[in-house]
Amino acid sequence: MQIIPAIDIIDGKCVRLTQGDYAQKKVYNEDPLEVAKAFEGAGLQRLHLVDLDGAKAGAVANWKVLERIAGGTHLVIDFGGGIKMEKDLQIVFNSGAALATIGSMAVRQPEVMEQWMRTYGPGKFLLGADVKGEKIAVGGWLETTDTDVFDFIGGYKAKGIQQVFCTDVSKDGLLQGPSIDLYTKILERFPDLWFIASGGVSGLADLERLRDIGCKGAIVGKAFYEGHITLKELAAC
Repeated sequence: MQIIPAIDIIDGKCVRLTQGDYAQKKVYNEDPLEVAKAFEGAGLQRLHLVDLDGAKAGAVANWKVLERIAGGTHLVIDFGGGIKMEKDLQIVFNSGAALATIGSMAVRQPEVMEQWMRTYGPGKFLLGADVKGEKIAVGGWLETTDTDVFDFIGGYKAKGIQQVFCTDVSKDGLLQGPSIDLYTKILERFPDLWFIASGGVSGLADLERLRDIGCKGAIVGKAFYEGHITLKELAAC
């Protein structure tokens, strides 16, 4: 299982939110590149980079942070937040992201997402499935749709999407453990999916459980920043 550290960006700084609440923001480092270099130095190979300003504004905002990290490391970066137009997508790829992370757009404008997949190839996208219960949540997790997470993943998998990450909104940032039951159901339904767990990881034991159920990747954020798991431990996973 691949460990994928997360860096969330507000005002160019490395932050974390709790359950997506911008009012519950904590700054961990003024320089995201410094954090990314530490991940790379420990032997990690990938990075989940989230532009929270972009997500709020509806247009990519922190592309210069992406450019600096892509230029200053060899990390394979997936970048999300604010990708609503093709010009945003082009900025993300031109700034050095290997994959564009798409969530709300894939729900609200599937025809646009499908056109992007035809243009750039489905392998250039990481599909984000944010859930409340088993329903997809959009708009910074403020709106819960009627879309079933299994239908959502299955529909895009049939169109060629290879990598999906799923965040249980109720778990994110709380350090209370990931949604093992939900992820088990998804993996049983789609056993050959390159599935990445996101949200709730509180330590090594959670990562071991995610590996045991068959996750191909796990995104780790707050557990690292709050000292529940060390860089050395992450690299050893």
